[in-house]
Amino acid sequence: MAAVTKRDKKLYFRRGFKYVTTRDFYIELSVVPYEEIALPFVTMDMQGRTCIFARYAWDGASGPTLDTLTSMIGSLVHDLGYQLIRLGLIAPEYKEYFDHLLTEICIEDGMWTCRAKIWELCVLKFGNHSCRPSSEPKEEVAP
Repeated sequence: MAAVTKRDKKLYFRRGFKYVTTRDFYIELSVVPYEEIALPFVTMDMQGRTCIFARYAWDGASGPTLDTLTSMIGSLVHDLGYQLIRLGLIAPEYKEYFDHLLTEICIEDGMWTCRAKIWELCVLKFGNHSCRPSSEPKEEVAP
């Protein structure tokens, strides 16, 4: 077997992601961005119509919990909302909106209401750090 002779000598990556969408996901949010958003992973117009593109990566539910099918969409939308806040594309005041939306989507998708409400209390109380720009995963390089 021949050795690889041509390749990039550096790999650029970000840590912290567990899941990747395989198809575009559409949702209408009650969010007004500072301006229309057009990034490689998401678009959002001024009416909150949002498309999360295939290959968007997120980390699912955080904390001492298990990811379940009933939490996947809620965690996807919640993580995207926090990321848009961290990137300065939407106002930080939308944090509570995304915290409540997490609960609504999870219940709609079949999560026990009690579990969803506990999650909401946790993100309301402990989620502020995750909205700070300093929490956005930084690009790393290997080797």
